[in-house]
Amino acid sequence: MLHYCKRCVMPDTKPDLHLDGEGICNACRSYEYRETMDWDSRKVELLNVLERYRRRDGSNWDCIVPVSGGKDSTYQVVRMLQLGLNPLCVTSTTCDLSELGRRNIENLKHLGVDYVEISPNPLVRVRLNRIGLTQVGDISWPEHVGIFTIPVRAAVQFNVPLIVWGENSQNEYGGPASAAEGSTLNRRWLEEFGGLLGMRVSDLIGMDGIEARHLINYTYPSDEELTRVGVTGLFLGHYLPWDGLSNTLIAQSNGFVTYDKVVEGSMVNYENLDNHQTGIHDYFKFLKFGFGRATDLACLHIRRGRLTRQDGLDAVRRLDGLFPWEYLGKPLADILAPLEMSVDEFTRLCDKFTNKRIFARDGGTLVKDARGNLKKVNYDNV
Repeated sequence: MLHYCKRCVMPDTKPDLHLDGEGICNACRSYEYRETMDWDSRKVELLNVLERYRRRDGSNWDCIVPVSGGKDSTYQVVRMLQLGLNPLCVTSTTCDLSELGRRNIENLKHLGVDYVEISPNPLVRVRLNRIGLTQVGDISWPEHVGIFTIPVRAAVQFNVPLIVWGENSQNEYGGPASAAEGSTLNRRWLEEFGGLLGMRVSDLIGMDGIEARHLINYTYPSDEELTRVGVTGLFLGHYLPWDGLSNTLIAQSNGFVTYDKVVEGSMVNYENLDNHQTGIHDYFKFLKFGFGRATDLACLHIRRGRLTRQDGLDAVRRLDGLFPWEYLGKPLADILAPLEMSVDEFTRLCDKFTNKRIFARDGGTLVKDARGNLKKVNYDNV
């Protein structure tokens, strides 16, 4: 049986989530602390950190901002420009870029920034997509790794020490740049936040013809290179109140465009708009842990008082974990085609990664409706 936070709707199967003696999850407790935060003081801290890295002579960029063109990275760029910084925006392209994603990238560039886009070898990437999906149940494995390696490689290559990330998913600290003298961002620190899922980049060598030379973009610079440049990072969400909806409103006021309906598998229309594979990634999270993107979003809005817990629960029952027949309007068969995988093969793979203890079964067979949707054994603490 799944056990849920009594304040939000997150199950205790989420990695690193803990319910306390009152049945409240650590994410909700963390948000309580956030509500008491002196954000004016945090902003002063941010300005002090940024000032240490500002190139007053204009000889180089002040910082690197990893960007996807999504709502949050658009917000990050807007904030850096408002604070008078000259950022170099670096994109690690998604695995199956959508038309809407490209449109928002072009909009971000026209905010008035220098921009570099790294597009890893697509023939290698599709092999990594398939390996990630079949080995660890994450089609987006190469993208999640590249998000953390490519901007860091760019920092070394262009000799720009400061990287401005967005939200700190752990919500604990500002990053090494917040240290009084500025700390170097090393490989161990990065790997805490990367999406390796227990599969190291070096493990890939020899799989499906992959060689070390194919993995340059997915490999961290050496600690010696990082130290030479003094590469460091900060999480903007540590210093400024972070909220996906308000970020969206700011991004939209600066030209960001949303989807024309609720994104499949989600409950909003303003996020994860750049990659057609995202629906598969979110679905596998549902299969493994019993929650999907709708749950994530419901919890965020419940904590901010925009949804009651009951309304969040109703939304999750209707929207979470639906079989990903399409994403951003692209059919599943077309998304899988580059991987040389059929829908039937995909379905068998889904069953392999499904946590069968948390879904209804008839004997040993998973119960599915006519659309292939599973049913959790319980959606609340009842």
